[in-house]
Amino acid sequence: MIVTKRISLETKGECEIIDITPQVEQQVAGSDINSGIITLFVAGSTAGISTIEFESGLLSDFQSMWERNVPQNIPYDHNRRWGDGNGHSHVRASLLGASLVVPFHDKGLTLGTWQQIVVVDFDNRPRSRQIILQIMGE
Repeated sequence: MIVTKRISLETKGECEIIDITPQVEQQVAGSDINSGIITLFVAGSTAGISTIEFESGLLSDFQSMWERNVPQNIPYDHNRRWGDGNGHSHVRASLLGASLVVPFHDKGLTLGTWQQIVVVDFDNRPRSRQIILQIMGE
């Protein structure tokens, strides 16, 4: 069986990190599927999805890492072509990735103790985001 659901988010951009673990847990618990996998996909080319320990020091470290590795204030051909200033956002999102698969058993996600599911919005402005969930199993 496959069940498709959505989570809608309003984001601020600028490398905002949003913990969506409670919403994902709720969708799994509310499905008719006891054990399987959930695939999460963030629609859009300037956001990504991953797992992290959702703790203020690590969140700051994570945001700083993006600025060190894919800085905002360097030339991007995308910016020259479109003039929207978010070339760095596209590159960052492509590195993080748009999807994640998490197994679950007895309607519980099998995440580690300090592991949360996060959406990272790299865009340079607020956005409406859709996270598509596909819950698969038995």
